[in-house]
Formats: sequence, structure tokens, C-alpha cells
Amino acid sequence: MKLVLFYHSLLSDWNHGNAHFLRGIVQELKSRDHEVQVYEPKNGWSLSNLLEQYGEQKLEELHQYYPGLETNFYELASLNLDEVLAGADLVLVHEWSEHELVRRVGEHRTKSNYRLLFHDTHHRAVTERESMAAYDLTHYDGVLAFGNVIKELYLKQGWAQKAWTWHEAADTRVFYPHTSAETEGDLVWIGNWGDEERTAELHEFLLNPVKELGLKAKVYGVRYPDHAIKSLKEAGIEYGGWLPNYKAPEEFAKYKVTVHVPRRPYVEALPGIPTIRPFEALACGIPLITAPWEDAENLFTPGQDFLVARNGEEMKKHLQNVLQNQQSTQEMVAHGLNTIQQKHSCAHRVNELEAICAELGIAPEKIHVKTNSSVAYAE
Repeated sequence: MKLVLFYHSLLSDWNHGNAHFLRGIVQELKSRDHEVQVYEPKNGWSLSNLLEQYGEQKLEELHQYYPGLETNFYELASLNLDEVLAGADLVLVHEWSEHELVRRVGEHRTKSNYRLLFHDTHHRAVTERESMAAYDLTHYDGVLAFGNVIKELYLKQGWAQKAWTWHEAADTRVFYPHTSAETEGDLVWIGNWGDEERTAELHEFLLNPVKELGLKAKVYGVRYPDHAIKSLKEAGIEYGGWLPNYKAPEEFAKYKVTVHVPRRPYVEALPGIPTIRPFEALACGIPLITAPWEDAENLFTPGQDFLVARNGEEMKKHLQNVLQNQQSTQEMVAHGLNTIQQKHSCAHRVNELEAICAELGIAPEKIHVKTNSSVAYAE
């Protein structure tokens, strides 16, 4: 197949959590001999911030982890869709795209033979419903939603006629257990402070337990306001700033445990959607303890893949147990890693995408070009 993907950025993961999943999907598709072209807006906010703060050398570093990864830049005013979409079999447009782009690609679909899907990986369908309703999906073949609740919302609201659940997953080519010469601390957390959507939760499930247990901890992320930096310092937590996503496995290897603190919109309105972070941690073989979230779609086995802390006191107890009981901790790590390898890699998601392509009527000989993956094609 020839696939054309419109996303916010392939090159930058600065405050852009979709980059990990997108990179993994692109590399998996290419490994199966599909032709993949990614388009991202010129001067997009994520890449602009990355270049302004860290320079071109970070892009050079990226290609050490993702050899052959390429993108194309477009300006909406001069974008020639006839040229860009020539010969395409499947086109994906991400929900961070401008409304005009979404509309124009939909209109172009009416005079073309490719299949067209909208890809939603965010909570804005719930938290910014007016903005999401303004996307014109009239001529789209359907929506790829990263959770059942989002999929059902598109159908219930009449925003789309068809929708499929397409969860995020770990890129196991990059996210796998690494070894480190020595441990640098007890706990590491990777995540952005961001929009005050989980400030109270971060204090309860991260800062306070670390401070009260006297753990050596480090936090990575962006968009930390002054009061957040101050709170980290008061808790005795080192702040590491932005960490390139592909560096996360190496950092996980230097610490004994990590935690997951989902943002409030996911907990309250989007049960079953854990975001990318638990997939990453489990794939890297680091013990994981999460603040409460409902695994409504049975992606994992809570208690065996990871531990769930219902409150701050329970988080402290779980942290102590993980740090002190090596045997049970290693059993949990092995269970979580196996879950990723059996169900939640980017190869699994490409299998699912190929099954959707077959449902949409794309010719089988285009879908199953080659398997160069450790995961068998879905029947």
C-alpha cells in the first residue's frame, strides 16, 4: 500500500506524546514494504520549540534511533493535494490538524479512490467538544479512535458513520528492557506538568510519597511552571527538563520503579484509555505503580502487570514493597513485559490497521505485501 499520513510532527516529541506511537507505526509499515509518506506543518509548535531550545543536533540524534525516518513539510496555503495524494491507497489525518486541512482532504476524497480515516488520540472529543464537532468528516470513511469511549462518542454524535478502536502501543524496536552500569536512583517519572489537569494528583501520588519515604527521584518533562519546580525541589526531587522520548528506555534502566499519574480528563471521562505511558514503562521492564484509572477495555491485568494505588498512602506502601521485595517485583515485571509482547506492540496495531484496510475494500495483495515483523499477521 501507499499510505499518506498527516500528523503534527514525526520528528519532534516536545510536548507531543503521539510521536512515539507514530514513529513506531511508520517503521513497522515500512518494514512490511508499504510506502509511507508523512506530512507535518512547517513551523509546527512542537518542532519549533524543540529547535529553539535544543537545536538541530537533536534531530541528528533522533535518526540514530530511527534510521531512515523521514517527513515532509507543508504550508496549508500552497499544499497541492493532487500531487501529495497521487497513488495513495490509505490516508490518515490526525486530530491535531487544522480544520481546513481536514475539510480539504475530505473534499479531495470525493474525486479519488483512496480510503480516508481520521485519527483521534486525545481527550478533546470530551473536553473540547465544540472544536471537535467542527471537523468536517463528511467524506471520510471512518475514524480511528484510541479508546472505545471516543469511538462511541463519534458514532453517537453523528460525527462519523464508522469508527474503530485503535489503541496506542509500544514501539518495541526502541522500547525494550535496557541495562545500565549502575542505578542512579529509586524512582523516575516522565511526563509533562501541563495545564493543571493533574496538579493535586501529582502531589498525592508522586511528590508526597517520594518526600515522605526519602526516595532519590528524578522527573523529566516540559511546561513545568515555577510553582511546580518549587514543589519538586521541596520534595527533594531532581528536575531533568525535557527528555527525548527515545531516551526514556535508557533512563528507566537507571531507576528501580516508575509511576503513572493520568490526567483528570482520562480518569473521569475516558475510562479504558491509559495513554502511552504505561505501554512504554511495561515494554521497558521497569516496575510500574499507577494512580487509579479504570481498565475498562481489559488491556492489562492490574495487580499482575502493575500495581494500582487508590490513594497516596497506598502509593507509599506499594513503593516500599516494590523496592524491598525483589522476587515479587520481578514476577510483575515479567508479566507486564509479556503482556506488551503478546498484545500491545506497534506490530500488533499495524495488524489491526491492515484488517481495517481489508474491511474498507483495499486489495489483499496491497495489504499483505511482506511480513518482516516478529508478530504474525492478524487473520
